Amino acid sequence: MRKQKRQKFSEIKAGLDDAESLIRKMDLEARSLQPNVKAVLLSKLREYKYDLNNLKSEHKRLASANSNQAARDDLLESGMADAMSVSANQRGRLMMSTERLNESSDRIKESRRTMLETEELGVSILQDLHQQRQSLLHANDTLHGVDDNISKSKKILTNMSRRMSRNKWIISSIIVVLVVAIALILYFKLSK
Repeated sequence: MRKQKRQKFSEIKAGLDDAESLIRKMDLEARSLQPNVKAVLLSKLREYKYDLNNLKSEHKRLASANSNQAARDDLLESGMADAMSVSANQRGRLMMSTERLNESSDRIKESRRTMLETEELGVSILQDLHQQRQSLLHANDTLHGVDDNISKSKKILTNMSRRMSRNKWIISSIIVVLVVAIALILYFKLSK
């Protein structure tokens, strides 16, 4: 019966670890989506994380109660004679060791939680940097488009300036020809 309980607790722990891994993957996936969808999914993920943490706490509480019960059963099975022979000093050392073990376990869990938060922060920063990179690339493309338009405008203005100069020479030439023609006509008319 005790083995079955241990096996069930192991299965539950594995299920909780799988759920935590899936939530982390969903979080990474949600952060890469469009902002309007991303906000809804991230709020749901926060709810899932909260529920998962509650389940973990409940599992931890039940597991510790179960392990305490199993330890008590083991002590009772070994016989009352052995329990009486254990000195108070050994019990004290055992309790201190157990307390240290629990504190170490809590520190490891806290370190793991901090590591996951740091990982999430890193993913968020990387996504922000990616968005900024995209903005810079878009600005660069826009700048190249403006540069191309300026080059085209410069060519058009240069062509217009050339045409204006050519038209001025043509008009000036026509005026000179007309003045010469008028002068010749007047000369011939006055000389007769």
